[in-house]
Amino acid sequence: MRVLLVEDERPLAGYIEAGLRKHGFTVDVALDGQSALDKCEITPYDVVVLDRDVPVVHGDVVCRRLVRRGSSRVLMLTASDAVEDRVGGLMLGADDYLGKPFAFSELVARVHALVRRSAPARPPVLRAAGVELDPARRSAERDGRLLRLTPKEFGVLEQLLAAGGDVVSSETLLDKVWDEYADPFTNAIRITVGTLRRKLGDPPLIETVIGAGYRIGGAECPG
Repeated sequence: MRVLLVEDERPLAGYIEAGLRKHGFTVDVALDGQSALDKCEITPYDVVVLDRDVPVVHGDVVCRRLVRRGSSRVLMLTASDAVEDRVGGLMLGADDYLGKPFAFSELVARVHALVRRSAPARPPVLRAAGVELDPARRSAERDGRLLRLTPKEFGVLEQLLAAGGDVVSSETLLDKVWDEYADPFTNAIRITVGTLRRKLGDPPLIETVIGAGYRIGGAECPG
């Protein structure tokens, strides 16, 4: 799940970024509105968490442009939680609105809700060949054995299970699980898939489709 955080207050941006990463999100950060628009031209984000008062290009303008593109859900943040401000933000096309200060657990819950709205419906727990993965609880097991996965391993397994047996390209895994600083020529995906295979154990579950990507055998189709 790829999130763009648009926040010009560096300490707050760092706090939110660290918290979202802890909850399993892949997070990029933009410190002004123009940087946010530039990043969105390159990367298809699932959710944009947008502070309304960012500099260079105002958050209202950023929101309007993102809504016209229709590629990302927008959660708008603002220092004002007055009714007229909430209505104004939603009228701009924002999918949700959260006033500062906020409880971090509420922010995480709202981002999760927007991710669910932006993706095809899928079961809350993904299953295949004895593997059960619960994205909300960040837990995974196979045949009752707890899998101790790194965030990247968990993200790759989630993407493969959610694909329901379809092939997932390395480019898609890079977009969804890694951040903007990932080298597109890196072998990190191959290494992560290798360690994930070892942790999953036998019988082998992840298949390599030469020239196309990876898929998981025996996956239940989402929805």
